[in-house]
Amino acid sequence: MTLQFQTARLPESAFQLDLLTKKINRLLLAGIGIAVLLFLILPVFIVIPMSFSESSSLRFPPEGFSFRWYVRVFSDASWLAAIKTSVVLAFLSSTLALILGSLGAYGLVRGNFIGRDFWQSNFIAPLIIPSVILAVALYFALAYTGLLGSFAGLLLAHTLLGVPYIVLIMSIAIRSFDIRIEQVAFTLGASWPTMFLRILLPNLLPSAAAAWIFAFVTSFDEVVITKFIAGTYETVPKKMFNELVLQVNPVITAIATILIVISVLLMIVAVKMDQKSKAILKADN
Repeated sequence: MTLQFQTARLPESAFQLDLLTKKINRLLLAGIGIAVLLFLILPVFIVIPMSFSESSSLRFPPEGFSFRWYVRVFSDASWLAAIKTSVVLAFLSSTLALILGSLGAYGLVRGNFIGRDFWQSNFIAPLIIPSVILAVALYFALAYTGLLGSFAGLLLAHTLLGVPYIVLIMSIAIRSFDIRIEQVAFTLGASWPTMFLRILLPNLLPSAAAAWIFAFVTSFDEVVITKFIAGTYETVPKKMFNELVLQVNPVITAIATILIVISVLLMIVAVKMDQKSKAILKADN
């Protein structure tokens, strides 16, 4: 006895209606996404043109075209000192965060110990806790240890801010790396430092570079914690904040434009490095 099954088919009109509904939903979702993106970047389209204005006050649309505010920034010793402090601080803190965060990420991914979830949450906590709470906590902690207002205390605080980004990115990269390659290295007599430096790290270098960039940008843009604990040290965001308290200076728009351009370029590099890292790990596996 042969059983015959008949596949139920939607009427042609119902099928076309379903396709039309899905197309409308996709267009609506894309429209909402574009609208939100435009809302978020609208200040950028206002600040950048204003930085090239000839006017001595903030006006939009700008009057004329001039580089006078950029010249003012790079001819002002206080702004140059703030830029130097921000670059040095961001470079050192992101490098320390990369070292500490990478070691922490390896322990969290490869380790098998009690309370691993707790320690992982502890590493990620600075991303969740509001900046003002961290600032107050660091203020009292650094005051107790005598580091409040010192460059060492500021470096410690910015390193703390960068570690979560390093742990998140490096944890994903280490988890994607085949552990059997590490085990083979140990079997052939390699020590853990040798395995880490000569086998694991070269394969994770693009991810490490991307993580370092995220930590660098985070440190360079930080203002709330810096305002609490920096003392006499002035970074670019802190000086911008202090300038805005006194007066609305068009120089701020030039500094803001420089920061926007640097941040965008670094993010593009970070994304490219992350894509390269995924390609390398995929090829190894």
